[in-house]
Amino acid sequence: MRYEFKKNVLEMLRQPLEDGRISISRAALSLTYPADFMLVAAMNPCPCGFLGNTNQKHPCTCTPMMIQRYRSRLSGPLLDRIDLHIEVPRVPHKDLSATTSAESSPTIRERVKQARHVQRERLNEFGLHTNSQMQSRHIGRFCQLDDAGEKLLEQITSRLGLSARSYTRILKLSRTIADLAGQPRIERHHLAEAVQYRGLDRKTC
Repeated sequence: MRYEFKKNVLEMLRQPLEDGRISISRAALSLTYPADFMLVAAMNPCPCGFLGNTNQKHPCTCTPMMIQRYRSRLSGPLLDRIDLHIEVPRVPHKDLSATTSAESSPTIRERVKQARHVQRERLNEFGLHTNSQMQSRHIGRFCQLDDAGEKLLEQITSRLGLSARSYTRILKLSRTIADLAGQPRIERHHLAEAVQYRGLDRKTC
């Protein structure tokens, strides 16, 4: 059974995602609770779930209006507050059964641990411990781009009409990608990779 959250319910995520806390107000009382969490969410590409499927046995049966109505459940302001938008296409059987080697989980874990250590060291004086917590003053100091990067980000922002939140999230994500690669500076390819992880921005702009 498929359950879809209503748009007004999803919109309630905006405050805790932005502020890391949630406020509840009643007639005689108002309370604020900590709500610093990691959101992991999933949605189908369309109501029937087969949009983009190359398998002719299961073609998409949705009209453009149905797809637009379905995607409009996620508003622009809510998407701005979600760091990564990853499209996961159907995996062909030949790839599922393939035996090609991939980077092991322990190797990835060590790289992530090292990147987290670098971030803690960088941000410790500000009482922060991850790039996601950076504010404008930290971004200006630790997310500086070279000329090629500045030009690329300017082109992307202009073409996609990105909001200020999307702009800063791309910068913070670029900083994290550079940290995972062990690079002290954000390079153009780090920035380009970060933009690829904002797939819904490209589809809704």
